Amino acid sequence: MNYSKEEVLQFVREEDVKFIRLAFCDVFGRQKNISIMPDELPRAFEYGIAFDASAIKSFGDELKSDLLLRPDPETLAFLPWRPEHGKVVRMFSSITYPDGTPFECDTRALLKSTVAQAQNAGYTFSFGSELEFYLFELDEKGNPTKIPYDEAGYMDLAPEDKGENVRREICLTLEQMGIRPESSHHEEGPGQNEIDFRYSDALSAADNAMTFETVVKTIANRNGLCADFSAKPLKNRPGNGFHINFSVKPDDGSFDNLMHTIAGILDKISDMTVFLNPTENSYKRLGKAKAPGYIAWSHKNRSQLIRIPAAFGEYKRAELRSPDPSANPYLAFALLIYAGLYGIENKLELPQRADVNLYKADDRILSKLKRLPENIEDARKAAANSDFIKEHVPSKILDIYCR
Repeated sequence: MNYSKEEVLQFVREEDVKFIRLAFCDVFGRQKNISIMPDELPRAFEYGIAFDASAIKSFGDELKSDLLLRPDPETLAFLPWRPEHGKVVRMFSSITYPDGTPFECDTRALLKSTVAQAQNAGYTFSFGSELEFYLFELDEKGNPTKIPYDEAGYMDLAPEDKGENVRREICLTLEQMGIRPESSHHEEGPGQNEIDFRYSDALSAADNAMTFETVVKTIANRNGLCADFSAKPLKNRPGNGFHINFSVKPDDGSFDNLMHTIAGILDKISDMTVFLNPTENSYKRLGKAKAPGYIAWSHKNRSQLIRIPAAFGEYKRAELRSPDPSANPYLAFALLIYAGLYGIENKLELPQRADVNLYKADDRILSKLKRLPENIEDARKAAANSDFIKEHVPSKILDIYCR
């Protein structure tokens, strides 16, 4: 439900809310927050709440350290795992300088601007997330281990699948927060799980991905476990993917631009990779265990970078399989929109589809395909030398990712 400022103030008064979390993230998508008391909420809406940006990695130094958080009332959600009496709610916040100028490293604001540009051009993009994570045991001191919670395999059932009740609790918690999970199941790795979301607009989808990670880690901890979203938690086991389903709809509904969108993303994917796979660990996953290593597409084929699943009507979409959960979803969705618009505006045609299993293909076939960047340094160079990235990513963010 979308709330106005007045409705939020009324909700806080009537529902015994004692703490309001103002949430945001750094440029890498790591979540941060500050809690305020109800009496401070009118000031937060009117002027913003100041915080020390120099303490946030990549946000700045002591010279210009004051930034303000301005809560977005439309994102109000209560945190079901907090006490029933003295409730806690959360709102995502924009980040500005004291004079009201938007902060250039506010990636949520970047996505909002991107969505507005796409709408001005006559297009609406929708996204759905498929996020994978491992559940590991904790040691006697409560610290994470690398011992998987179970040894179950893909879509196994209980009792082999010990994560069934944890996933159930996660899904029910998400529903209480207004987020609609679409499906959940055990993944291929031991202790590995996946929960998928129904598609939504770009900003809501990114907010939901951020909320999801918080909920998963919280529920896992309540069950005496640790949730690991890193790209490759275990050597020689499947990595964690952040598969992104996307579609595009023109305002007049007169024609389908999905193929041009896919062509644009394929054309710019190397330039974007450092933002979709931002850690050294990310490149231990790519090219292995159903994670793509080559720039190719196909229908239904899960060895490809982009596949078009079997779906019809409003559910027709494409799936990008290279990103991992260490990506900042606001940056990821913004860049996919810009690449999609590039493909639409230039009427790019898709290359020939690769209807082969790339994990078993011989060198003759693979030599005809371009590879994704194979390490973090190659990905940084591709981004730093890209006019497309320089046009759409603020220079300060680009410098941080390519440093």
